[in-house]
Formats: sequence, structure tokens, C-alpha cells
Amino acid sequence: MALSWALAVLSLLPLLEAQSPECANLTAAPITNATLDQLSGKWFYIASAFRYPEFNESSRTIQAAFFYFDINYTEDKILLREYLTIGNQCVYNSSYLNVQRENGSLSKHEFGKEQVGYLLLTKDPTTFMLAFSPKDEQNMGLSFYTDKPQATQEQMREFHEAIMCMGMQKSEIVYSDEKQDVCGPLEKEHQEEKQKENEGS
Repeated sequence: MALSWALAVLSLLPLLEAQSPECANLTAAPITNATLDQLSGKWFYIASAFRYPEFNESSRTIQAAFFYFDINYTEDKILLREYLTIGNQCVYNSSYLNVQRENGSLSKHEFGKEQVGYLLLTKDPTTFMLAFSPKDEQNMGLSFYTDKPQATQEQMREFHEAIMCMGMQKSEIVYSDEKQDVCGPLEKEHQEEKQKENEGS
């Protein structure tokens, strides 16, 4: 009798998970070309919560950040061009992310090892999240991005629900502040250079 009850409960679990909207989004789906199309372009870093010490420390130094994803579909790579405001100065970096289509993740060599972020797309195509070590309570993390410098209340609610669903606390979240951004002039300079290159070619 107990066994049939347990089986009945287990068979209901997927339904229960499906009914929990905040948890349903916390599974990375395989990455397709349509996914990459959605990711292409400019994004703003809004907030994150990291337990991995280096990520936690790094996130606390960032006052504001935005970045561009330029997709290479054939090589499954993304050129990441990021503009970070740290200590009231603009820091520009460019690097490559590897796309693992099957498990829905993006990876980059950082802090001496391959760091893997699982891509979490929400119902809203203008936001996405990256989950890090979601099963590791000591090192888990979640970061949140939107296509505008500020997130709406609805978008923030979705992020907060995801944080709690992972088993983290709202108090662990570190927020960026786009008002502190000082990278606008450098971005403009880069855009003008790119325009000249395109006109010259």
C-alpha cells in the first residue's frame, strides 16, 4: 500500500513542478539557433547572488555593467564585449564564451577553471538568467540580465522567485545601478570606430 502511495505521489511531482511557475523556469533547455538569435545584441547586468567566493567578491565591485553578445553560429561561440563600471572607472573586456547546445549552457575560462552558466530563459524574451552550480549549496549563483538599463517590477519579481526557488535568500542579492555607469563615452567611441571600419571595407 505504501509503495503504491509513493508511486502516486512521485507521478504527481512533475505536475506540481509544472504548476510552480517560478521553479519551472529553472531548468536549462537545449540551445537552438533561435535561442542564439534571442541572445544576440546588447544586454544590461541587473543583479546577482553568488555563493562562489570569487564571483561574490567580483560582483560586489561592479557598480554597473552592460555587454554585447556577437554570435558565431558555426563555431558555437559568442564574442562577449563587456563594459564594466568599477571604482568609478570604465573597464572594457572582450572574450569568448563557448556554447554547449545540448545542456543549455555557456562557459568561459575564469578564476583558473572552466566556469559554466546554465542559460535560463523566462517567458519574457527581454530577460535571461544564468545559473551557476545550481546543485551545489556552497557555490551556487544566479545572475539576471535585461535588454533595458532598468528592470520592471514584474521582471524583478521573476528573478526574486527564481532566487528563492534555488534555495537562496533575497538578502544575498547584489544589485547594479545604471546611474553609476561611466562607460557610455567608450561605447560611443567603439561604435564610431566600427562604423568607420564598415565604411572603409
